[in-house]
Amino acid sequence: MSPEFSLPMTRLRACLSVSLCLFATACMTTRVEGLKNTSTGIGDGQSIVIVEASYHTGNQTEDKFVDCVTREVQKGSAKLAVFPDQKFADALFPWFEPRTMPQGPNALPELMAKPGVATRIRESGVRYIVWINGNTERTSGGGSLSCAVGPGGGGCYGLAWWENDSSYEASIWDIEDGESAGAVSAAVRGTSMIPALVVPVPLIARTQSAACKGLAKELRNFINEGST
Repeated sequence: MSPEFSLPMTRLRACLSVSLCLFATACMTTRVEGLKNTSTGIGDGQSIVIVEASYHTGNQTEDKFVDCVTREVQKGSAKLAVFPDQKFADALFPWFEPRTMPQGPNALPELMAKPGVATRIRESGVRYIVWINGNTERTSGGGSLSCAVGPGGGGCYGLAWWENDSSYEASIWDIEDGESAGAVSAAVRGTSMIPALVVPVPLIARTQSAACKGLAKELRNFINEGST
C-alpha cells in the first residue's frame, strides 16, 4: 500500500472500531405485569390450553407468537402442561373454530351453559383457558444507508434505524371455578439499527421474542402459585 493511503486507512479502521463499540447492542425496554382476581393452582393431570384472540376482535394474534408462548411455558422447573389448541378446537367443534370462538373470558359462561360443552372441556383435562391478544408493529424509523461499488472495491455508509413495539396480554379463565382468574401482559419497545462504515452491522431488537419469554414466565408464575 502506498504511503499516501496508509493514514486514511488507519483512520477508517479506527472509526469503524468506535462505531461498533457505540452500537454494540440494540436497545430494548420491557414491562411485564399481572392482575390476579382469585387464587390459582394446577394439579396433576391438569393442563392449560392457549388460544389466539378471535377474528372478531379485528386484531388476530400472530400464530408464531402463540407457538412461542406455548413452547416457553413448557420449559423450566415451573413448566406447565399445554393441551394442543387444535385438538381442543376439534373436541369443542364448532365452538372454538376461528370465526365462532368466544372473544374472551367474559363470553365463556354463555358457552359453558350449552349442552355438552362443560363435559367435553373437563374430559380434556384442561383447567385454564388462556386467551392471547396483541401484536408487534413498527412505530417509527429513519436515517439512511447507501452502498456503492467502485474500481477499488465497495462499501456501505450511513445509519438506518427503526422502532418496534410488541404488546401482548393473556387473559386466564379458570374452568374449575367458573370465573376469570385474571390477566398478565408484556410490553417491549426496542430500537433496531444498521450502522455501516464500509460493512453494515445489523443490530436487531427482537421485541417479539422478548415479549414472548416475559409473558410465558409471568404466566407460569401466575398459574403455579398455590400449586402443591
